[in-house]
Amino acid sequence: MDLDQPLPLLGGLSPARFMQRHWQKKPLLVRQAIAGFKPPLARAELFALAAEEGVESRLISSGARGWQLRRGPLARRALPPTARAGWTLLVQGVDLHDERAYELLQRFRFVPDARLDDLMISYATDGGGVGPHFDSYDVFLLQAQGQRRWRIGRQKDLRLVEGLPLKILADFEPEEEYVLDPGDMLYLPPRWAHDGIAVGECMTCSIGFRQPARDEMVREVLQRMADDATDLVGDAAYRDPRQPATAQPALLPDAMLDFARDALQKAFDHPEHLALLLGEMLTEPKANVWFDAAAPDQPGTGDLVLDRRTRMLYDAQHVFINGEGFRAGGRDARIMRALADARRLPAADVARLSADARALLDQWREAGWLHAR
Repeated sequence: MDLDQPLPLLGGLSPARFMQRHWQKKPLLVRQAIAGFKPPLARAELFALAAEEGVESRLISSGARGWQLRRGPLARRALPPTARAGWTLLVQGVDLHDERAYELLQRFRFVPDARLDDLMISYATDGGGVGPHFDSYDVFLLQAQGQRRWRIGRQKDLRLVEGLPLKILADFEPEEEYVLDPGDMLYLPPRWAHDGIAVGECMTCSIGFRQPARDEMVREVLQRMADDATDLVGDAAYRDPRQPATAQPALLPDAMLDFARDALQKAFDHPEHLALLLGEMLTEPKANVWFDAAAPDQPGTGDLVLDRRTRMLYDAQHVFINGEGFRAGGRDARIMRALADARRLPAADVARLSADARALLDQWREAGWLHAR
């Protein structure tokens, strides 16, 4: 992708310009971001997907009984009639289950893959919505079918209505209002409040991004670090040959505190290992993701293409794929990085890999993480 090439998707801005001007700074409304855009899935296909095990879906409605939330899987008979107003079906991670949704998500890879999360499709009948709310992450709202009216605002009062199954703002104060037609798109930075109401039957694609919190990242990395503790700091036991007799036996010895502090310092004094753990964490598949293993005798010739469910990243010393990290250098590393960036590797490049690297790709292919084309 040419980062300096203006794109209709971004209203004539180049990816570089968009990231400088708008990313995490201010909204952007783009009319006809994708001209002639059609929904990746038809309504019946979306309903069928919501009924499957392993697919995250939610049914939200509002009416005389107030806001109602039901989680999937949702059989077709569990959904209200399409003629009934005021209900919404949300299907998360559609890109994991459908190639058309996956291809749409690829248009947004001017943002690092470490941040790109998934594509959600929202179907709503007239008046349907999820209430005024804010997200802690960036989002592109791409209208796929029908119309949706969006009201947005820089919300200072983040109090929520108590006792609801949804996080709805108690005092929403919109500043701007837009009606989006198919192909129109609205970008919102984190914490910009928004409320989308369907105008007739409509479908919206939401491209969301990962925004891990500090505490979440620390928990994940520390759990992984604990598994490698012996390799990082050794297993030397605490010793105190100079410990004097004490009249305060319940007092925690300073030397033991120093011993613990030194052990933790040593554990964190491995920047390459920290990068390894972070890369493994960021490529860990979601809990509802599984891969279809290839037949052992299936030929591994031709171009290689990453499975749409595969997460692959790299840094200066490693490549990461689906929660596993591998040290890589030289030509093998350059070729593996090209695979991660393009999500495809020509057969000619596969042939240039070392025998060990090709054996690793064969293992990934057999696990269903990539496929020969």
